[in-house]
Amino acid sequence: MMAADQPMHGVPPSLSAKVVGSFAYLTVKDRLPTILTKVIDTIHRNKNKFFEEYGEEGITAEKQTISLLSKMRNELQTDKPVLALTDGLGKDIDYWNQYLQRQQGVQGDQESVSWFKSPWLYVECYMYRRIQEAVWLNPPINDYDVFNEGKTQSFFESQQAVMTLCTYLEGVNKNMEETSKSQLLEHFNKLLKVSLWGNKCDLSISAGQDNSQKTSPIDSLNSLEPFILVDDSNMVWSTLISAQRQGQSGKTTSGRVDIVLDNAGFELVTDLVLADFLVASGLAREIHFHGKSFPWFVSDVTANDFQWTIKQTMAANHKWMSKSGVQWQSYLKEGVWSYHDHPFWTLPHEFCDMAADAPDLYATLQGADLVLFKGDLNYRKLTGDREWDHTVGFDTALRGFGPAPLCSLRTLKANIQVGLQPGQAMKLCSQDPDWMTSGKYAVVQFYSPNSEQ
Repeated sequence: MMAADQPMHGVPPSLSAKVVGSFAYLTVKDRLPTILTKVIDTIHRNKNKFFEEYGEEGITAEKQTISLLSKMRNELQTDKPVLALTDGLGKDIDYWNQYLQRQQGVQGDQESVSWFKSPWLYVECYMYRRIQEAVWLNPPINDYDVFNEGKTQSFFESQQAVMTLCTYLEGVNKNMEETSKSQLLEHFNKLLKVSLWGNKCDLSISAGQDNSQKTSPIDSLNSLEPFILVDDSNMVWSTLISAQRQGQSGKTTSGRVDIVLDNAGFELVTDLVLADFLVASGLAREIHFHGKSFPWFVSDVTANDFQWTIKQTMAANHKWMSKSGVQWQSYLKEGVWSYHDHPFWTLPHEFCDMAADAPDLYATLQGADLVLFKGDLNYRKLTGDREWDHTVGFDTALRGFGPAPLCSLRTLKANIQVGLQPGQAMKLCSQDPDWMTSGKYAVVQFYSPNSEQ
């Protein structure tokens, strides 16, 4: 096992809530307790439902779950030590408890691993795992998704944007035969950017406030272009093109694209639309989607959200939306698309630990010709959520992680950003002090282990 937060030569420390007034501090102090309060409120509001389904057992489970969550909220707010997990229910429990010991080793015996003193990435991930522990320990409500209401609401409130997107996709797919390579590149760029900006719709950042997409996603692309700080879209395109091989029959076969998903709701639809286009255009042969194995970071995609979104799209009272849903279902049935989850995605580990701590997942990703990492948490894990200088290269911040050519599609919601030009961050700071955390800026950042940039 690799060290959790060993200060190595040239590697900056992890972001943490130690620094009063920092974004990490404000997150742990304000945003995380707000999310916990909403979870408690959601469970309480559903107590009649639990009673109807399970009788008195449901009410007892509701009370006990709330009691565990209230206890954790108190531990968080008073900076108590982080506790070992005891549920014994997840395959991941040893990893979590070993990680806690590793953190303790880094901090030394003088100071406990606690909510405000330990790496922000760790304690934030830990909170979501403890929420899950509270639910798992209380059957019969142990398979209840405490974040489900927000995710479904985000999907329904973005209907207009989804219809627009599916209509655009229909137009592109219908004329695919006559599409020139330059037109194909134009469509690719648009749908990659729609998937990028779809990442603005993140409920964990707004602490669960309405964050749905209400404007036309295609029409707003031009006005959003100046806010993309790093744009390696052309490298993503050339990776897809160079993965194409001439088969024996003279037919071209293309590569496999893996998409490491972030949020359910509108963002997931933008990912499905991009995946549909990649397959229909012949830019990809198959798509592997990677989601979370339990509810995570308020709005992250689980297997249930993935299936539900496709079913809802199929059932929509809109010609092109339902047609898209039917197509997606058939891609899944044919095995052209597949959904996967792995316990590593819901651990606190940075991705440079993956080869050592989840070699099976690392080997799976090595089978891809391109891996797209959606969103902010994936970026934080790619870069170790450390205090990197903004001009440090993306390849350096990855610290050896490179199972395949990869690209981060991320709108900025945490104070970490690498790979900028000298002076770019200073200029942004003077124009917009919140540039790293507002979700207003974005990056399309690429790295390939095959060709050092």
